[in-house]
Amino acid sequence: MAAAADAAGWSYRGGPRDEQSALLVHFSNGRLQNSEDMNFTLYKSKDTTNPRKKHRRILVDSCIEAFGSNKQKRALNSRRMNQVGNETLNMAVTRAAENIIGAKGVATLVSDAAQDDVEEVSLFLPPCHEEADKPENVYRFEDLISSAEYEALQAPAAALTNLTSEEILKKPEEESLCSFVLEELKSMPVDESSRDHKARCLWFLDTLIKFSYKKVIKKKCPMGPDCPRIINKKLMKNFTALTYNSGRIQNLISASMKAKITAYVVALALHINKFQIDLTLLQRDMKLHETRMLDIAKAMRLKISKKKGLSGLGADEDHKFGTLSLPLPSFKPSGGQRKRKKMD
Repeated sequence: MAAAADAAGWSYRGGPRDEQSALLVHFSNGRLQNSEDMNFTLYKSKDTTNPRKKHRRILVDSCIEAFGSNKQKRALNSRRMNQVGNETLNMAVTRAAENIIGAKGVATLVSDAAQDDVEEVSLFLPPCHEEADKPENVYRFEDLISSAEYEALQAPAAALTNLTSEEILKKPEEESLCSFVLEELKSMPVDESSRDHKARCLWFLDTLIKFSYKKVIKKKCPMGPDCPRIINKKLMKNFTALTYNSGRIQNLISASMKAKITAYVVALALHINKFQIDLTLLQRDMKLHETRMLDIAKAMRLKISKKKGLSGLGADEDHKFGTLSLPLPSFKPSGGQRKRKKMD
């Protein structure tokens, strides 16, 4: 190693099995005080195909301190300060977490987490008009399906409008429609206009439920060519979250988006069935846990009751039903601490 007033040089002959010619590194800045006390790391490029990189060596860790320019030394100090700052921050966060756990206790923290989960659900509910004078005005139909979307539903819903009783009975075997829709098809109105309206709502509800089964959306038309373009666009825009994965932007149906879809399905089902719906039936169609469905229903201010299921669909078991009626009940989120038993 040679050192001068403002220059230094270092020659390297390679490893024991390295037959390459000597590598000379020259520093034009700084002075080495002790050539025997010098720490360094040598990095060799792994790219052997690129002629510009296969001979590249990088020499760093104490070299910057000894020979680096002022700009390089400032950058080194900045990196060290950031490292110290991150370590200090991590220690502070850990201490804060320990203090919170010590002060509130694990049970309270679990209760707070449950409350946060319910509040998150409420962020994705359809617009709720609490001052409404009628149940149909609490979750307005036009907030669920716009006039343009409603118009576009006429063509695909025609298949449901024209179903005969015999064809409806065969649908469960085909597994082409969800249980809630199949049950509602058994009581289609005779009036042509009302029948058409219900068919459009049922077709859209069935599409929403099937859309909720997806995870990552890779197509612009996720529900296929038979689904109107405006409906496909609505699903992508309103019920997916953007995510960045492997250099690509993707549309994802996250847990919060699943909750949002469920809330819109519940609101639409209320309009379809005179504002009382079988939540158990919808819960199974949506492939949700019962507690999740009930949390969403309560957040939507439904009154929950229990009674036997409809004929042919769990008639021998209790189902949970949700009713939208005025005045709206106050929202009491579940998941809080259980009441302590009174001591005798």
